[in-house]
Amino acid sequence: MTHPARYVGMDLHQKYSELCALDEQGTVVDSARLPTTRAALTRWFRGRSVRVCLEAGGSSPWVDRLLRELGQEVYVCNPRRVRLIAESTLKNDQIDAHTLARLVRLDPSFLCPITHRREDTQRARAGLKVRATLVKSRTACINSVRGLLRGFGYRLGKGTTEKFPQRVEQAALPEELRRLVAPLVTTIAQLSARIQDLDQQVKALAQASPVATHLQSIPGVGPVVALALVYCLEDPSRFKRSRDVAGFLGLRPCLRASADTRHQGRITKQGDPMMRTLLVQAAHALLRSKTDSELKRWAEHLAFRVGKNKAVVALARKLAVLMHRLWTTGEVYDPNYGSRDRSPAAPEGAPVVGIEAATRSV
Repeated sequence: MTHPARYVGMDLHQKYSELCALDEQGTVVDSARLPTTRAALTRWFRGRSVRVCLEAGGSSPWVDRLLRELGQEVYVCNPRRVRLIAESTLKNDQIDAHTLARLVRLDPSFLCPITHRREDTQRARAGLKVRATLVKSRTACINSVRGLLRGFGYRLGKGTTEKFPQRVEQAALPEELRRLVAPLVTTIAQLSARIQDLDQQVKALAQASPVATHLQSIPGVGPVVALALVYCLEDPSRFKRSRDVAGFLGLRPCLRASADTRHQGRITKQGDPMMRTLLVQAAHALLRSKTDSELKRWAEHLAFRVGKNKAVVALARKLAVLMHRLWTTGEVYDPNYGSRDRSPAAPEGAPVVGIEAATRSV
């Protein structure tokens, strides 16, 4: 007698995926190697009612959505939690799928399952990733030009990134060097134009989002950072405390505690790297700002005690917690809380809070 499959482990790959199905007793009742396509997965899963486990990866968002549409119970596990697979001395696709099936049969919560974003949110975040890629490419080109010219004894002055091609044009360079760096300078100008167009789109999207507009009341938080956080978290109610957002974004220190020994290390750097980078950039911008604020004074005092680098990371963590708090409560953050009775940006009747009140009990 063949027992119906109840638990399925899926070792997901770009071209092919390995599946292993178990029954209630943990016996292997089916296995398959399928092309990772919508048609193949639909044929195999249609008509079944199973609990599926797959690891998070590049293809997992659309596979997760497809299986849920087919009525399956899906768990997307955090790869960091599956050390049985990552550190196994006997490893192949069949064994990995079998391990995932057994784990999801025993205790799905152990896998720390992640929640994929909606398709529209994923598409919106893709626009921010395109912008980040262009900015990174422009920075690489600028560094290349500076390095090439430095090797011949020429240095370019400081200034805005957008005006870099003009600074090269105005520099007293030999014609040979000017021709040498010309392709890079042209590319920099083209990238700046594309980035400027994307910035206008991001600004328009932020203005159309009440949450993103509200979050920009925090010093250092602009349209890009505000929108990125909205798209990254998507649903703020997923977090019981605002402080949990810092851990979700990898801004929580590593902790190793045993008996009376307790050691805090560097931040975990888990979670969304783009959002973490944007928060660190926002912290740097806040510290460089000439505008005084409660947040800036707090970070400067911390930098005096522990150093600028640690203070920047702590400020990035504070920004993440503060943004989630304002999002969930609707409170208005006053950059200079206590120096006046009320923030001029606060709507009538809205509670106004400072940094300590906003992050004390979260």
